[in-house]
Amino acid sequence: MPTLPQALDSARAGGTPIALRNDCPQRDQPDQRDQRDQADQRDQADQRDQRDQRPGPYQAYLWALPPVVVLSLVFLYPLALVVQQSFQPDSGGTSAQAYGDVFASAAFREALGTTVWLASGSTVGCLVLGFVLALVIAFVPFPGGKAVAKFIDVFLSFPSFLITLALLFIYGTVGMANGLWTDATGAAEGPFQFLTTPWGVLLAEVTYFTPFVMRPLLAAFSQIDTAQLEVASSLGARPARIVRQVILPEALPALAAGGSLVLVLCLNEFGIVLFTGAKGVTTLPMLVYSKAILESDYRGACVVAVVNVLISVGLYVLYRVVSRRVGA
Repeated sequence: MPTLPQALDSARAGGTPIALRNDCPQRDQPDQRDQRDQADQRDQADQRDQRDQRPGPYQAYLWALPPVVVLSLVFLYPLALVVQQSFQPDSGGTSAQAYGDVFASAAFREALGTTVWLASGSTVGCLVLGFVLALVIAFVPFPGGKAVAKFIDVFLSFPSFLITLALLFIYGTVGMANGLWTDATGAAEGPFQFLTTPWGVLLAEVTYFTPFVMRPLLAAFSQIDTAQLEVASSLGARPARIVRQVILPEALPALAAGGSLVLVLCLNEFGIVLFTGAKGVTTLPMLVYSKAILESDYRGACVVAVVNVLISVGLYVLYRVVSRRVGA
């Protein structure tokens, strides 16, 4: 670019004016500044509108109030009535004598022990069987594997008494298995008489609740990268070692979730025990039914119900604490 003296000389000589070099930064034109100011004002207005649209703390509480009221009326109010009834004797006032009477009875202690061991045994059986079946469905290709996985979702919607009736049709006293045995041997009765024992209840609960463990396991297995399994297999790892060191660590959260759910459901299961007709098998829900319907001891039934609820809530809190520590 020419300097100022060169430009003046060119102008005196009558030549074409030469453009001057301008090393100074050009200033923004007024219309550009106005456009930027307007854009900034629009952004600030949008931010104010977003802040105004956000619900305040009081508005959030107001929105949460209706569902809380509905849930309280549907669930908490009946539970509060049960707790109140357990502390009100027939003579009036407030007394915990009913708790002492129930805790001192042999029927309650026996029902509590039966409930705990049935729930624990069913949970262990569901975890083992569900893990094996989920492994086969997820990692062993076979015809109809996807259909079986879909059937698991359908199975979860079945009522518990339906599975119990199916077992009665197969292994009951006059069921199909005993009928085939008596027709073939001419015996008076078949050999399958375990369904009316605690083992029959255990079998029915394992059969019904195993899909509750399989469903989260299948979801967890679908997230596992198959390349890890292929690399481990190419390095010479046996299938048992792959399951133990690669698959099992990924499945532990799903096992914990499914196992805790099954444990709580088994503790509160009523239909399976009732429909199997197991003699001498009395769980806490069955004890509530017996005291309320057969003995008309409503206070005792309320006491047992409160204990059952406390056990279930305690197990849920324990599960949350353990899962939080494992996740940390």
